[in-house]
Amino acid sequence: MSNKIDSFGTSYSLKKVNEKDPIVFIHGVGLTKEIWDPQINFFKDYNTLTYDLLGHGKTPLKKTKISFKDFSKQLARLIKELNFDKIHLIGFSLGALIARHFASEHNDKLNSLILHGSIYKRTEDQIRVVKNRLEVAKLNRSASKQTALRRWLSADFSKKNPDIYKKIYSILDKNKRSDFLKCYEIFVNYIDDDNILKKINASTLITTGENDVGSTPEMSRNLSKIIQGSSFVEIKKGKHLCSIECADDVNITFKKFIDQHE
Repeated sequence: MSNKIDSFGTSYSLKKVNEKDPIVFIHGVGLTKEIWDPQINFFKDYNTLTYDLLGHGKTPLKKTKISFKDFSKQLARLIKELNFDKIHLIGFSLGALIARHFASEHNDKLNSLILHGSIYKRTEDQIRVVKNRLEVAKLNRSASKQTALRRWLSADFSKKNPDIYKKIYSILDKNKRSDFLKCYEIFVNYIDDDNILKKINASTLITTGENDVGSTPEMSRNLSKIIQGSSFVEIKKGKHLCSIECADDVNITFKKFIDQHE
């Protein structure tokens, strides 16, 4: 897969193997399109599209403030430029929130929607914790990145896969700090709007890791009650980055759902 830039500055990688509708992946805050490598390798017989969000990786952020409308517009422009009428959309963490906003406006563009590791109606305690993380992130210390990785991956997995740990740490470390903080801030201060969720009528699957402390299984269960006709699958033993740590289970779960809505 080669890296390309669209006419709006978005860095993307497209693997096209046939004329079917592609699977589009949206990464989380502070990460890049490379985070989806286990999925791209698994879905080698499918058309796949990954891209760097505004202010991430090789995609610049030219605004002083960022909004979910900006992120949704970025995706709409990208798929329009690539001439995709319909897509299967998978969003992770911040990407899941973007996918929710996109789906509420563009149901007609979606064959299926997968919301992976999505927050939903944080408690007061959860809000306090995530706001504290933002303050720690502003200090730009390595401890902040290490703490994030401990939340995202099990200690055992990190120990057995030092190269993967280093790769993710390196992605976090290379972030342009001002851009990262703009994006992290809107994630931390996100307020769920059920009116947006009720506009989604695409076939929707909601998934999260059993041991995800930030995007908990309870959040996903409650989210699935709001999005009409959606289903929920818990990824056993998974933490936030279970798409990497529990890639086999995640990939099979994704494939089963996508194949049903091809």
